[in-house]
Amino acid sequence: TSTSETSCCVSGTVAIVTSDGRMIVGTLKGFDQTINLILDESHERVFSSSQGVEQVVLGLYIVRGDNVAVIGEIDEDTDSSLDLGNIRAEPLNSIVH
Repeated sequence: TSTSETSCCVSGTVAIVTSDGRMIVGTLKGFDQTINLILDESHERVFSSSQGVEQVVLGLYIVRGDNVAVIGEIDEDTDSSLDLGNIRAEPLNSIVH
């Protein structure tokens, strides 16, 4: 993997789904070989089947690599156009080993 491929998301907005079922969105500031992630301006999106998505501000946040289930780059234009207050979804479950 080239340096440009591994650093393409640094300073970009990413969404992380953790193995305990949390979804955290923030600006990727750095990572290491064990996928420990440093996020800035981050928030957790808490899903509910009865009300809209709650966003809990976390700020500067570290996610341990062994707790990362999925990570993906966020298209900021698409994300900003979402009406999170009207999205209903079941909360994510933890990963069962």
